[in-house]
Amino acid sequence: MKRTILTLAVACLMASMGYAQSAKEVKHTYQQLSVFEDPLALTLKKGTSKKIINKIEDEHIRKHALNVLSGNYKSDYKLADYHAILSPTTLGHQLSIGDGYSKYQNITGVYLPVGKHIVLAEGIERGKDIKLIVPNWLRQAPDPKEPTKDPKGWGIEKEVFELQNGVNIIDLKDFGSLAYIYYFSENPKEEKPIRVHFLTGQVNGYFDSQKQNNADWDKLLDKAVYGVVDAKGKYIQTAYPVADLKKYAGGKGVELINNYDSLVHRQHRIMGLIKYNRVPENKILSRVNYNYYMFRDGDGVAYMGGKSGYAMAMVLDPARVISGDPCWGFSHEVGHVHQTRPKLSWGGLGEVSNNIYSLYVTTSFGNKSRISEQGNYAKARASIIDKKISYLQDPDVFNRLVPFWQLQLYYAGPGKKADFYPNLFETFRQQESKENPWNRDRNPAVHQLNFVKTACEVAKEDLTDFFDQYGFFYVGEFEMDDYGKYDYRMTQAMVDKCKAEIKALNLPKPKGDISAMKD
Repeated sequence: MKRTILTLAVACLMASMGYAQSAKEVKHTYQQLSVFEDPLALTLKKGTSKKIINKIEDEHIRKHALNVLSGNYKSDYKLADYHAILSPTTLGHQLSIGDGYSKYQNITGVYLPVGKHIVLAEGIERGKDIKLIVPNWLRQAPDPKEPTKDPKGWGIEKEVFELQNGVNIIDLKDFGSLAYIYYFSENPKEEKPIRVHFLTGQVNGYFDSQKQNNADWDKLLDKAVYGVVDAKGKYIQTAYPVADLKKYAGGKGVELINNYDSLVHRQHRIMGLIKYNRVPENKILSRVNYNYYMFRDGDGVAYMGGKSGYAMAMVLDPARVISGDPCWGFSHEVGHVHQTRPKLSWGGLGEVSNNIYSLYVTTSFGNKSRISEQGNYAKARASIIDKKISYLQDPDVFNRLVPFWQLQLYYAGPGKKADFYPNLFETFRQQESKENPWNRDRNPAVHQLNFVKTACEVAKEDLTDFFDQYGFFYVGEFEMDDYGKYDYRMTQAMVDKCKAEIKALNLPKPKGDISAMKD
């Protein structure tokens, strides 16, 4: 028991440094765990009898020891190894997309009710930042009639506990929920796995579409002890209400998660992550919320549940999530996670560049183009080209989207290479890797001109006439509000320099009018 004694000393030191668990509590817990041979309390010491076990004060430890003694202990979900995953922040820097991938990827499948819990851990190296996170998936606004007016905001309320080797006492006072292991690294392949044993808590389980079938899915929903269950695929993880999953996806868990995976996979494709071998192990989290219809935040994407949460019907039915408005809505929010900043998400494109993904995904599933159905091709020509304004001055974000999508239509057309955007995104990532992320110009005109020149280089064609039509060279100043204030400032000297650099490339003009392209 040398390792156990060592962790006790560490635990006492941590308690003296201000951690929630007291040294006295930890010491008492270790004393009651002394009947076990190993630090994770999986094997009893030789000679341990029922009589000895019955003297253990803690009900949970006593019950666990009796189960181990009788051979009836089932460690499924409660005992597991957890591997390090690339830090979402590091991934964001690598892909130039911000910090929007899941922070809850190490799913445990364990539900921790309100109260104190004993969690045992081993393999945590000194100095590693590894935590246990308990998010309140079922939190609702104080006034259900005005869910958007929540003093706690729309984000995830959670309890966070630092994990240490040996005993961890987790005290949940306000809510119980599912548990997740926060184990991220800038170099995950160099990290060793850790092992965690939940001595208390209840098994809720989770679904893995890569390993399980629909019979497993229905069994999971029927046996869930908490109102939300976890599921994961290759690129996605979800946390949705059991009742809604039964209603809209009963018997269809594989189809639901596979369709989600396909939606994300298609965004990876147009981003060039597949072509350039950059598809991450990290997943995007899609979860329920009780504040707003659907949104994206730093924890992924969220869709409204509850009595007024008709979003559940749209995103939990496997057939609906890849068709019409549900397909657009899901792709739109995930598109926000994937926006390339600032190379293709400067001021004025907050609700534009993410919809390049929306159009790509929805049309690839056979849905009609939204900008075609809304008549945005004609509207954009009338309001932008004919009036000779900057596309950023058009208040309709769908009109602003038109030129970006027309480039996709042209370069994915017959006789063309369909990898214009994959190559463009990769070029932007390469550019961003060489620049100082803390010294980004907030003037949209600067990034706009970089986009123009880079697009010409990637397409190997001189696109200045096309961009001129949509006002990408608009000289002047104006202010816009796009999740923050932006001042557009374009001078003639900036335009002349950009055009001269493109002319020096000696590229041919495109064989056709790209501004006439339509779905």
